[in-house]
Amino acid sequence: MDSVRAVKLLVLGGTKFLGRATVDAALQKGHEVTLFNRGQTNPELFPEAEKLRGDRGNDLSALAGRTWDAVVDTSAYVPQEARASAEVLANGDGYYLFISSVSVYADLSQPVDEESLLDEPREGQPIDRLLEDFSNYGALKALCERAVAEGFGGPTGIVRPGLIVGPHDPTGRFTYWPHRVARGGEILAPRPSESHVQFIDVRDLGEWIVHLCEQRVEGAFNAANRDVTWEALLDTCREVAGSDAQVVWVDPEFLIEQEVGQWMELPMWLHEDVGIHATDVSRAVGTGLTFRPLAETIRGTLDHADTTGAAGIEPDREAALLDAWRRR
Repeated sequence: MDSVRAVKLLVLGGTKFLGRATVDAALQKGHEVTLFNRGQTNPELFPEAEKLRGDRGNDLSALAGRTWDAVVDTSAYVPQEARASAEVLANGDGYYLFISSVSVYADLSQPVDEESLLDEPREGQPIDRLLEDFSNYGALKALCERAVAEGFGGPTGIVRPGLIVGPHDPTGRFTYWPHRVARGGEILAPRPSESHVQFIDVRDLGEWIVHLCEQRVEGAFNAANRDVTWEALLDTCREVAGSDAQVVWVDPEFLIEQEVGQWMELPMWLHEDVGIHATDVSRAVGTGLTFRPLAETIRGTLDHADTTGAAGIEPDREAALLDAWRRR
């Protein structure tokens, strides 16, 4: 284990996506892992790990009186639940790592770093539940960060990832692009081709999370890749898939005029919240965050990602938009 002592690690969640990658990384490094969840998602995973059953919304009794060296919380979305788990685990001398989101920043129309102003709930928005349109998601995550720090009272870390991608991705967002390129033909893509697009491979994130727990690193950290352009992304997709796809670069003004949906219809394209693709990650890199080659992320996505997500433009709509673009 490269002289790193074995860590007793508790993961709240741990069997879906980021939690799964984190547990994988921890077990590979020889750490002792306990999972706390309802046992409803992939319960057969990780037979070598201790499994505690409960519900962070109303039953944390399995955690009472127990201590761990480090806790990774991947699954809190409202501050009440974040505080409750932090308080019940505050009886030791451990470390608490909360997984937040880059969405916590109040103004994502411009580049952001960890000192940028955090979002707050709008007037009339609830703070005990996530709205169906996710409009209070960032504000709730910011409140969760505060609740964890106050409730735990000991060393805490905050990770603010951008879009998490790679094997077992359930969202279909990044996943759309490798699979669409693999199908070949003409592909609609947003200009400018040299603009940057930020995301992070779930395996890189999971390995770094384990590293933070080993070192008990405190503070807040943005987590995303850097130096990847739209052109590099799609070119690499084409190389990995062995595809003959031809990319047609389309002006954003045309996409807006045609009411092309951001994120879900043309995944990862943003014309307003550009800060999501302009996030300063130098602080995280300084603590040891590294990035695997883009081709590995794309290959992992093609081989293992869930393709049932609803993200992505329908073929008939894409063809119609490309035709309209040529006739404009």
